[in-house]
Amino acid sequence: MKKKSTFKTFIEDIPKNLFSGFVVSLIALPLGLGLALASGAPPISGVIAAIVGGTVVAITGGSNVTITGPGNGLVVVILAAITTLGNGDMHQGFLYTLAAVVISGVLMIILGFLRMGSLGDFFPSSAIQGMLAAIGIGIFAKQIHVMLGNLSAKGSIIDLLIKIPDGFINLIKTDNSSVFYAGLVGMASLLIMIFYGKIRNRYFQLIPAPMWIVVLSVGMYYYFDLVSDATYPIDKSLLIALPDDILSNFAFPDFSIIYQGNFINAVIAITLIASIESLLSIKAVDKLDPLKRRSNVNKDIRALGLATVISGFLGGLNVVTVIARSSVNVNNNGTNRSANFFHAAFLVAFILLFATELRKIPLPALAAILVFTGYKLASPDNLKKVFSIGSEQLIIFLVTLLITITTSLITGIIVGILITFVIHVIINKDILLFIKNVLKPNVLMFKEDDKYYVSVKNFSSFLNYTKLKSKLDQIPETEEAIIDFSLCDFVDHSVMENLSNYTESFARKGGDFEVIGLDDSKSGSEHPFALRKILPKQIIPKEGVLTKRQKSIQQISEKMHWKYDAFSTQEMKELPTFGYFKTRKIDKVSNVLSNKDCTIFDVQFSEGEMIAKQVIKATMLHIRQTKPIPKFTLDREGIFEYLLEFAGYKDIDINNHPDFSKRFYLSGKNEEKIREFFTDELILFFESNKQYHISATENGILIFGNERLASVKEIKALAFFGIGLQKAV
Repeated sequence: MKKKSTFKTFIEDIPKNLFSGFVVSLIALPLGLGLALASGAPPISGVIAAIVGGTVVAITGGSNVTITGPGNGLVVVILAAITTLGNGDMHQGFLYTLAAVVISGVLMIILGFLRMGSLGDFFPSSAIQGMLAAIGIGIFAKQIHVMLGNLSAKGSIIDLLIKIPDGFINLIKTDNSSVFYAGLVGMASLLIMIFYGKIRNRYFQLIPAPMWIVVLSVGMYYYFDLVSDATYPIDKSLLIALPDDILSNFAFPDFSIIYQGNFINAVIAITLIASIESLLSIKAVDKLDPLKRRSNVNKDIRALGLATVISGFLGGLNVVTVIARSSVNVNNNGTNRSANFFHAAFLVAFILLFATELRKIPLPALAAILVFTGYKLASPDNLKKVFSIGSEQLIIFLVTLLITITTSLITGIIVGILITFVIHVIINKDILLFIKNVLKPNVLMFKEDDKYYVSVKNFSSFLNYTKLKSKLDQIPETEEAIIDFSLCDFVDHSVMENLSNYTESFARKGGDFEVIGLDDSKSGSEHPFALRKILPKQIIPKEGVLTKRQKSIQQISEKMHWKYDAFSTQEMKELPTFGYFKTRKIDKVSNVLSNKDCTIFDVQFSEGEMIAKQVIKATMLHIRQTKPIPKFTLDREGIFEYLLEFAGYKDIDINNHPDFSKRFYLSGKNEEKIREFFTDELILFFESNKQYHISATENGILIFGNERLASVKEIKALAFFGIGLQKAV
C-alpha cells in the first residue's frame, strides 16, 4: 500500500519536477560550458558531465533533491592536471586527465562500498572553508582576465592577481576592437550577476541570471547580423567553440601514463576534492529539503562515482553534487530525483537544438559568471564569519588558504589538518590527551526514560567525530536525545557546528536534541559554534559566555520568577549532611536556579580515591524546610533495594497503600514518625509523579534523578516537582 502511495505521489509531482528541472537547466548550461573552459577543457565536457550526472545519479543515487554536474571546486584541480600531464599540450593533457577522471570515479565507487561517506566529517570545518576560499580565489584570478578579453594570461594565482589592475588598463588602452567589445560584454555580464538579486521583478527573475547573460549575448550577435549595418565586433577566437557534430566527437581517455607520479597525484587530488565537495553539498541540501529527508550518502557517492566513470569515457568532467543548482531546484519546488533527470534531458535538447546559438556566446560572458562564483567562494563575509567563531579558526582558515594558493589543494588541506591539530594541542597544553585517547571508544549511548542518552568522554574533535556521528545517526529524529560532554575535556568547532545541524534536523522532525555538560567550559568566543575547553574542577568562572543550556535555564528562571546564577560560587553547606554525600567529596556547585525555599543546581563530586577515583556531575534539587521532618530515604523499588532488604535494611511499608509500598523503597530509623509524615496526600503525589531519589534530613529534602546532568526539560520538570512536593508536605 505504501509503495502505491509513494508511486502515486511520484507521478503527481512530475509536473513541478519537470518545471524545476527546466529552470535548473537554464543555469546548468552556461555554468557547464564556463566551468569546462575555466578548467582548460573543451566546453562540451562540462555539459556532458551534467547530462551523465543528472541521468545516472537520478536513477541510482541516494539523495532526493540534489542536482549533479561539474563543480566549482574541481576547476583548479582539473586545470592543473591538464597543464601538468600534457607538458604544454592542452589537448593531450585533457586526454590524460580524462583517464584520471575515470579512475577517480572508480575510487569513489569503492569509497561508497566501504561506507566512507563519513570521511567528509574528518576534515576541520575552518580548513575546508580555507580550501574553498582558495579555490574561489584561483577561479577569480584566472577568469577575470578572460572576462576582460585576455585569453593568454598565464602564471601562478598570485601573479594573476597582481596583473588584474594592468588587465583593466590594457582593456581601456587596447586598439583591438574585438578585445575591447568582448571585455565590455564581460563586464556587463558581471553587472548582471551582481545586480540580478536586487531587481525584485517576478517576471525578470523567471530566467536565472546566467541564462540572461546567454540570451543577451546571443541576442547581441543577431542584432549585428540581422539589424545593424556594422559587422559583429567580437572575433571568432573569443566565442565558444563546439564541434560541428557533437554526437560523433567524444574525446576518449588516454591511460598510457597511469603509473607516473604526476598522474597518481592528479587522481588523488581529483578524488579528494570531488568527494569533499559532494559530501558538503549533500549535507547542505538535506537542510533545504522541505520534506526533511536524510540522504543515503554512501549510495550517493557510489552513484557519483559511476556517473564520473561514464562521463570520463565520453569526454566529460567529474560529476559532483552542486549546492547552487540544488538550491535552485529546491526553491522551484523540486521534490525528488526526477528533477535531476529532467535537467539533464533539457540539456540534451539545448545541445542538439541550439548548438549554433551556443557558438555565438562570447567567452568573457561565461567568465563573468565564474568571476562572480569565485568571489562568492572567497567573499570577505566568509572571513568575518570564521573570525567571529574564534581567532584560532581564523589562523586555520588563513594558513590553509595561503598554503593552497601557493602550493596545491592536497598540500593545503593536509597543512590545514596539521595546523588545526597543533592549535588544539596548544589550547589544551596536553598532546597526550589526543594521542592516548584518539583510538579509544569514547562514546556511550543508552536509552533511559524513553530518552536517548549519549555520553562523550576525553575529547571530541574532527579526529574522532565519526564515532559520535555513528551513534547519533542511530537515533530517530522524532525522539528526544541528550548529548552529555561533562566527561569531555575538549570539544572543537567542527563538532559544535555538526551538532547544530542535528539540533535543527531533530527540531524539524518534531524531536528534541539537547547538548549538555559544557557549562563549565571556556569558550573561544560568543559564537555558538566556538570550540569549548572544559575548565579544571577547581575553577568556577566568575563570568563567561552562556551555553545554549544556560540560556534556556535563564529563560525558565524568568518565566517562573526564580533567580539564576550561572557562575555561582555558592557552597551549598547543607549537602554534606545528607547520607548520599557522606562518602562523596563535593568539588563545586554551579548553575544555581532558586526561589525562596527551592534550589536547583549542578554539582560536581568525586567517588573513591587514587586510581579508583571517579568524577561525577549531576543536577539536584534542595528544598529548605521550615518545619521539622523525619529523616528518611525514598527510592524506586529495584533489584538493589531487594538486596538491601536481604542484607538487613528494612523497607518501611505504609498501611493501606500496598501499591506505593511495592513501587517505592522507603527507609529510615524512626518508622512511626515516617509513617505519620507520609499522609494520603503525599503518597498520592509520589504515585502520580516521576520517581526520583529523595533524601530528607533536618536540613531539608534532597531530590535528584539519575547521576548525571539534567537536560533543560528535566530541569523544568524537577522545578515543578519541587513546587508540588512543597505543597504536599
